[in-house]
Amino acid sequence: MSAQKKQYAVFGIGRFGSALCKELSELGHEVLAVDASEENVNAIAPYVTQAIQLNATDEEAIHSLGVRNFDAVVVSIGGNLRDSIMITLLCKELGAKYLLAKASDELHAKMLKKMGADRVVFPERDMGVRVAKTLVSPRLLDLINLSGDYMMADIAAPQSWVGRTIHDIDIRKRYNVSVLVINRAGDVMMNLTAETRLEAGDDLLMLGHRSDIQRIEELN
Repeated sequence: MSAQKKQYAVFGIGRFGSALCKELSELGHEVLAVDASEENVNAIAPYVTQAIQLNATDEEAIHSLGVRNFDAVVVSIGGNLRDSIMITLLCKELGAKYLLAKASDELHAKMLKKMGADRVVFPERDMGVRVAKTLVSPRLLDLINLSGDYMMADIAAPQSWVGRTIHDIDIRKRYNVSVLVINRAGDVMMNLTAETRLEAGDDLLMLGHRSDIQRIEELN
């Protein structure tokens, strides 16, 4: 997907869904927020392009939204297993291009993948992992708040970078970001040099401008 303005549909506006909608909107994208709760819909409405109260397990209702026209669909319902699975299945059957779903446990994740989810995430667990990685060096925590325009992100090494050195990729000059830490199969590497070679499966802790970080994420 390109760096231009995109359209996202988010089903389930709990804590995760609400935070996701707000961030996507702040990044300049169009967001459709969908939830069965009128309270949740009213709460998110000021922050998104459109907010709709809808029973998303109704095939006709989802069909009316035109999910095939969105760049990505997010199913952020973790507590209600049935609804999460049903919405995932319906969205994929109706042509959703890319679907990310929130799972509450491994069994839930397996079922979502069988229903066609392109990616399954565990927000609470993933956040815990990211925080643990930044704790490797207390100094990294201070860098997070340098400026509202800058951020840190834990990104899987893009396939096009695998097998190449940091110097070959020219990460700092070409992408305007710094690689602070590499997590390689649980082994945290902090003393990086220009000759450090990236491998498949490497997770890169990066610091840079929000737009530059987003550009790198889109390489995956």
